[in-house]
Amino acid sequence: MAYAESRIIRVIKGRRPKVVVIGGGTGLPVILNALKEKNAEITAIVTVADDGGSSGAIRNYINVVPPGDIRNVLAALSDLPQESKDIFQYRFDSSDSFFAGHAIGNLIIAALNEMHGNIFDAVQSLSKMMKVDGHVFPASNEPLTLNAEFVDGSREAGETEITSKDKRIKRIWVTDTNDDKEPEAVRQTKAEVIYICNIMTQKGETDHFSDADHVRIINKHLGGNYIDTALVNGAKIDMSKFNPADYDEYLEPVSSDFAGLREQNCRVITDDFIDQRHGLVFHDGEKVAKEIIDLAFEAHCRRGENNG
Repeated sequence: MAYAESRIIRVIKGRRPKVVVIGGGTGLPVILNALKEKNAEITAIVTVADDGGSSGAIRNYINVVPPGDIRNVLAALSDLPQESKDIFQYRFDSSDSFFAGHAIGNLIIAALNEMHGNIFDAVQSLSKMMKVDGHVFPASNEPLTLNAEFVDGSREAGETEITSKDKRIKRIWVTDTNDDKEPEAVRQTKAEVIYICNIMTQKGETDHFSDADHVRIINKHLGGNYIDTALVNGAKIDMSKFNPADYDEYLEPVSSDFAGLREQNCRVITDDFIDQRHGLVFHDGEKVAKEIIDLAFEAHCRRGENNG
């Protein structure tokens, strides 16, 4: 056990470090799995703006929050046997016009949404069924639509449509059919706000972005410098090993702009965060989770000093 982790156990006296993770996509379950292994008390707030693949098809058919990211998070935090999780994650490869490409878990989430009348209660019910260690909340009870304004002044709605335009984005926002209020939780929290910076830029979304550009866009959306710490990959990527055909949505490694991060009052932690075992574009969940746990320990100590 790492020294920092043993200190947490001694100082917190059995209390699990609390970590709230906000996001989606393939990277979120990687981080959640690693945090679970370190016995963190996890709350996952999952995006509901996906409109592609099985999630997009189900969303269009029955107007339900896209279930794909929620499904992956539930599986990552589930204490069910691996065989049960494999069934939940199984994706049909049939040529059937409806089932082809759909994951069983997506269909179960859609069914529970219909039974309960809303996605929030559906996810809580399924969390109990899957013996989820932690809390999983959809970012909204309604399907959200991602919107973008490009540098040339044009606008587009929908994640798939935005990325297909291959234009540089000026700003983004989400719309909800029932509620246009902006969330205040990140602005008001006293917790350490950590941004795990992407390893690669994403085609049609963050073309040629530096790490500071990523943080700048988030801070601009929040209306201030709310990112306390950025975890930034410092390892050089050997692009000769990178096969664009395998990762057609990725463009190039995220460039480093330390000065730009510091200008935003952001502490920078740089390390080799690449998962060398499973592909150059993925984070090593264990390394990222260790940094998060260390930061949780520091935050706990600061609160103790302030209360003392």
